Amino acid sequence: MMSGHRCPAPDLQRIDAMKRLSAIALAALLLALPEVASAVCILCSCSISNVTNVAFGTYNPLPGAAADTGTGHFRVSCTAGLGLLGSYTVDLSPGGSGTYSPRKMSSGSNTLNYNLYMDAARTTVWGDGTGGTSRVNDSSVLTIGNFVRDYDVYGRILANQQAAWPGSYADTITLTVTLN
Repeated sequence: MMSGHRCPAPDLQRIDAMKRLSAIALAALLLALPEVASAVCILCSCSISNVTNVAFGTYNPLPGAAADTGTGHFRVSCTAGLGLLGSYTVDLSPGGSGTYSPRKMSSGSNTLNYNLYMDAARTTVWGDGTGGTSRVNDSSVLTIGNFVRDYDVYGRILANQQAAWPGSYADTITLTVTLN
C-alpha cells in the first residue's frame, strides 16, 4: 500500500501548446530546407491528365512558306497522402524518331521535322534535360492534399521541308512526371 503521495494531473493546455510549437518548428524547418519536403512525403503520387494534342493543321511545303505552329496542353495532379509534397520533373520523350533534334512526324515512310517547346517563343526544346533540351522542374512546398498545375506545350513544324506525300502525319510523345 502506498502512502498518501499523489501524482499531479497532467496539464492538458501545456501539452496542446507544446504540440502546436512542435508543428510550427517542423514547418519552419521544412521551409528553411525545402529539399527535405519530398523525403517526408508518404503515399505521394502524381499523374497527368487533360491532355490536348498539339494540332498543326495543314502544312504548306512551298518555299518561303512560314513554319506551322500549334499548341497543346496537359495537367499535372499530385497528392500528398501523409506529409509534404516536394519537387517533381516533367519530361517529354523524343517520340518515334528517337531524337530531340529534330523530332519527326511520319505518314508511312514519309516524315516531317518538328519540335516541342516549353515557351511560346519556341526557343527552349522540351525534352528530358539531355542533348540541349530542358525539362520542367517544379515544386510545391508544404502542400498537403491535392496540388494541380497546368502546362502548355508549343509546337512548330520546321519551314521549307519537301513533304514527299500529302497525308496525315503523326508522332507519339510520352509525358513522364517524376517525384524527386
